[in-house]
Amino acid sequence: MPEPSPTSRQRRRGRLLRLGAAFVVLLSVAGYLVVQYVTGGAGGPGCRVVSGDGTAAYDFTPEQAVNAATIAAVGTGRGMPDRAVTIALATALQESGLRNIRHGDRDSLGLFQQRPSQGWGTAKEIMEPTYAAGVFYEHLAKVPGYTGLPLTVAAQRVQRSGYPSAYAKHEPDAVLLSAALTGTSPATLTCDGRQRAAVAAGPDGVRSALVRDFGRDVLDPVGAEVGSTKASPSPTASTSGGGGRTVTLPVTADAKGSRGSGERRGVRQRGWQLAHWAVANASALHIERVAYAGREWTAGNTDSRWRTSGTRGAGGTGTDAVRILTAQ
Repeated sequence: MPEPSPTSRQRRRGRLLRLGAAFVVLLSVAGYLVVQYVTGGAGGPGCRVVSGDGTAAYDFTPEQAVNAATIAAVGTGRGMPDRAVTIALATALQESGLRNIRHGDRDSLGLFQQRPSQGWGTAKEIMEPTYAAGVFYEHLAKVPGYTGLPLTVAAQRVQRSGYPSAYAKHEPDAVLLSAALTGTSPATLTCDGRQRAAVAAGPDGVRSALVRDFGRDVLDPVGAEVGSTKASPSPTASTSGGGGRTVTLPVTADAKGSRGSGERRGVRQRGWQLAHWAVANASALHIERVAYAGREWTAGNTDSRWRTSGTRGAGGTGTDAVRILTAQ
């Protein structure tokens, strides 16, 4: 049998190369489609916070949103002033990019890159965002006059970083996040809400996450109820009827004064804090809709804006309600 000519071998080699290249392209396209499917086709970070006047914005991921919301909730839950929340957020932006990472310089871990060997807690504790935020605030509260210090100075007094000036560059973004997540700036935080968790959390999961971040007081004083649009005098949730996917949080003024200021968080500020927290956790907890103060956010909207709705709060009695609709 005659051997293939050089020309035939070259043609065969060319066909194999073309087939290989086509296969690589197909794999790339398949990988891209898988990513688009998993992330819901998100072309960007997925969350955005804007200033009240719309002149500044910060884009971030759902993972960062959950961690930022936790940091803010832990701070206000401890009665810390809004400035403390801004300092904590800027610190976490610098130390970890608002990601709960399991690595760092030497034994540094977590959102704030705290070190077990330096007395910040065990590795397991530090990897729990609520603990990490809480111990950061404990140290910050011991810094005399920290609310009047430049942010980078206040953060450095806690962190003892080798790069003390690095915190300053994150202050503008931290200010935007803090204003939204403490409720000072209404309807300024949105996320695409595309579901990334494997299993929907449901109303009970939302309640558990609220308690995890804010503490038990977030439910007890307001009489949070599941499955109803009425405020309940009891803090015990009940799920019933077709409204079993809804968590209703009748909101009152925050009973805890901001440490060092003696001021209480007003109804609207508290309500917007809870509403923004829900949006920040939308992907993780499979939250489909959040309504508060005549505004409504719905997951999956192209622009994901807060829109005017016909839903008002409890009205007329010094209370208002945040309503959170879950996927199941």
